[in-house]
Amino acid sequence: MPDDTLLQLAGVHTHIGEYHILQGVDLQVPRSGLTVLLGRNGAGKSTTLRTIMGLWHASAGRITFDGQDITALQTPDISRAGIAFVPEDMGIFSNLTVQENLRLAAIRGSFDEARLEWIFSFFPALKRFWLRPGGTLSGGQKQMVAIARAIIEPRKLLLIDEPTKGLAPSIVDNLARAFEELKARDTTILLVEQNFNFVRELGDHVAVMDDGRIVHHGRMTELSDDETLQARLLGLHAGAVH
Repeated sequence: MPDDTLLQLAGVHTHIGEYHILQGVDLQVPRSGLTVLLGRNGAGKSTTLRTIMGLWHASAGRITFDGQDITALQTPDISRAGIAFVPEDMGIFSNLTVQENLRLAAIRGSFDEARLEWIFSFFPALKRFWLRPGGTLSGGQKQMVAIARAIIEPRKLLLIDEPTKGLAPSIVDNLARAFEELKARDTTILLVEQNFNFVRELGDHVAVMDDGRIVHHGRMTELSDDETLQARLLGLHAGAVH
């Protein structure tokens, strides 16, 4: 694995019951950047994140993270290695307050106050519903909590599935700023996202999935500047808003 690669999937297959979802995924995620995973619904993007996190185990192939083979590790061990995951369904504990949801992810159950204030600078609304149960929050508020929980401690790699879903434009802008600062702090991000206008400015690298395989990978600028390539890979057209 090259020195500038933090995460590598080599020939990864994943079966869920009788369904063969990932069919030989080859993916490299460079360090300290944001890699976007694009593709139509059902292409295997979320399954890729969940397989990396050990929620579903690869039936073949190898996953290497920071020089360590994590293919067969259990999810808690993968988390301890330095990977955090924000699933599409957010995974908020409904009966716990926002504070308690974040405390579960904090080392030794206590907060780094400076880091907490840094998170509040992106999501100031967290202070307002700090003591509110997670189950009473809106979808956008739950998304903020899920992302804040993932970054309450420094992580080497963030896996984030559809983070802008349900968020107001102003919060999406704050989220983009948070991702930029995380990259500046040497955090690597692998992001699944449908909003191409959001990721085209934010992403450093891009991979496109179709039918359980990677069908394109390269620099985001190459895809962003090539409307013909966008149309072929994503079905986008000039001026489209997604």
